[in-house]
Amino acid sequence: MATATVGSYLIERMAELGIRHVFGIPGDYVLGFYAQLERSSLAVVNCADEQGAGYAADAYARVNGIGAVCVTYGVGGLKVVNTSAQAFAEKSPVIVISGGPGVRERERDALLHHKVRSFESQLVVFREVTCASAIVDDADRAQAEIDRVLAACKRHSQPVYLELPRDAVDATFTLRPREEPAPQRDEAELHEALAETTDLLAAAKRPVIIAGEELARFGIGDRLASLLERSGIPVATTTLSKSVLDETHPLYVGVYEGALGHETTRRYVERSDCLVILGANLSDVTLGIDTAHLDPEVTIRSNAVETWVHRHLYPDVTLVDFVAGLSATLPARAGTAVENPPRPEAWVPVPGSPVTIVRLIQCLNAFIDEGTTVVADVGDALFASIDLLVEAWDFIAPAYYLSLGFAVPGSIGVQLARPGTRPLVIVGDGAFQMTGMELTTAVRYGLDPIVIVLDNAGYGTERPMLDGPFNDVVPWHYERLPELLGAGRGYDVRTEDDLDAALDAARDERGGYALLRVHLEPDDMSPALRRLTALMRERVKA
Repeated sequence: MATATVGSYLIERMAELGIRHVFGIPGDYVLGFYAQLERSSLAVVNCADEQGAGYAADAYARVNGIGAVCVTYGVGGLKVVNTSAQAFAEKSPVIVISGGPGVRERERDALLHHKVRSFESQLVVFREVTCASAIVDDADRAQAEIDRVLAACKRHSQPVYLELPRDAVDATFTLRPREEPAPQRDEAELHEALAETTDLLAAAKRPVIIAGEELARFGIGDRLASLLERSGIPVATTTLSKSVLDETHPLYVGVYEGALGHETTRRYVERSDCLVILGANLSDVTLGIDTAHLDPEVTIRSNAVETWVHRHLYPDVTLVDFVAGLSATLPARAGTAVENPPRPEAWVPVPGSPVTIVRLIQCLNAFIDEGTTVVADVGDALFASIDLLVEAWDFIAPAYYLSLGFAVPGSIGVQLARPGTRPLVIVGDGAFQMTGMELTTAVRYGLDPIVIVLDNAGYGTERPMLDGPFNDVVPWHYERLPELLGAGRGYDVRTEDDLDAALDAARDERGGYALLRVHLEPDDMSPALRRLTALMRERVKA
């Protein structure tokens, strides 16, 4: 019978799932597994820091459908807890692999380096931010444990944790036939949910769909387009699901953010007499910091685990089955005429005029094309970018968990997962100082993101809430980083004509990253962020 080692089996399974790159940083507890990775078909992507590797794997998973990060025990593993928490909160399927002390070493309960309280401390922590976890310390059970954990990653579209003791990586076991569990579905319950929904939609005069991020996470974004074509129902997205649908679609009404968003979008959604929410995480940001008014009496909600039709719960009807059923059963009808989001104004630079965030977004709207994927960090990098008009799944941002520092390493994951795209990174100066050194990883692997650093001298999101010196950051000459790294091109952008010239040059110069330092006034912010911080200021005072 065929045999495999623990490490080689895990690598084989990851390749089967579509993983081509594994992000991380090596350490002594995981060197044996790294050696196996180097001999495999998977490419190892060494990052500058474990947190950067975690963000890169998260972004890779959002584009590719699954990703992986591999680190050493303790000092490496605990540095990717935050990135794993973000992936868990935003349903990004990342396999977290950590080396660990050997099985025999654990028997003596020795004070080995990187150990915290017990040898299981790291496992205990990761149980809080993953949907499945295991220490693979028994070769006879390795296949079953790896299969169980990886199946959970795909089923729930959330991160999982596998710890490989270093003396178990090369342990050999006999392969057994894999048992793929059949999907469990209550056909009668699904039929009832679809029938009730179809009747409500048929009677509705102003139905609206809010399309959420789970449509992409579970690979059914294409079914949304077919559902719209069949039903003619207008659709909105959220900050987290922006670009789940091509935003030039005639039925698209915009990003719904309560009072934070455009009034036309808010009015259309909130006046609906039948609101269908498909796979959307309704967080405080999504709901405009308590400014949303969505009537539960007219709302149908479906997610990865259950479906509600008004107040009627269908506990075993999942989003995947519900969307597939609606696409097949809804009667065809003509599309409703809707007011689409305002088109971006034509961009004509005003020579000598200082750049503002609103004008920057106008410029970027003219700059992006079908080969661009926007990767936005937290702050006005995110909230101003909501006004960018992008095509399907060409916008990625941590819009719920809101962890600063995602975008630069995220662009590495995006470009490796989707080689035909060029990432456009929008990042604040504070977030850039956290993870911007991942540009060294871009250099190492021949990647060429365009990175726009919004230099407003600190944490611009927090200043309007409660200002103080704690919101300042040390000023960097960001445009001179290419001198330090020996690669890339830097641009110092102060005026609109500077911006225009720098973007034109960045577009033409491929093969290396471009970094634009865009000077902004400390109090300059997008209208959406101004509305958000006004609401948050009241919370801070409370």
